[in-house]
Amino acid sequence: MKAEELRTIQAPLKERYKAHPDAALITLRAQGLLGEGVTCNVQTGKALVAAGLHPATGGDGLSACSGDMLLEALVACAGVTLNAVATAIGVVIRSGAVRAEGDLDFRGTLGVAKDAPVGFQRIRLHFDLETDASEDQLSTLLRLTERYCVVFQTLRLPPEMTVSHHVSTA
Repeated sequence: MKAEELRTIQAPLKERYKAHPDAALITLRAQGLLGEGVTCNVQTGKALVAAGLHPATGGDGLSACSGDMLLEALVACAGVTLNAVATAIGVVIRSGAVRAEGDLDFRGTLGVAKDAPVGFQRIRLHFDLETDASEDQLSTLLRLTERYCVVFQTLRLPPEMTVSHHVSTA
């Protein structure tokens, strides 16, 4: 996609959101149905994913791990954002790869050690890019990618979260 094409697509959206800020407030949703054994079937945009326990917590490795899915969402969002920013600022990326790694202490999620945190303690995001962009352009590209990547910013500054439930009886 060329920069002008992206601007053409995004210009009316930006104008609408400037004129009507409430139009920019959109609720994204995800839903899953409990599956066989210890799994949850989640409908993604293109496929049904069976999520289950990571092998380090007793899973068989046949189901997707939600921790992996979190890192995959970060990689997807960062890659799309980097491409959009590169397009917008005129940086040509001939090819590239995005990698995320996260460190977990599974003692936390298994309740083995009360002092072990549950969740990722560190996440590293790395880009391998083939480009002739200058160091200044790359610095701008990465700064803007970090700034506008929804998943990155959500992980960096966690949102307020609530949990609710509904119970029905048969």
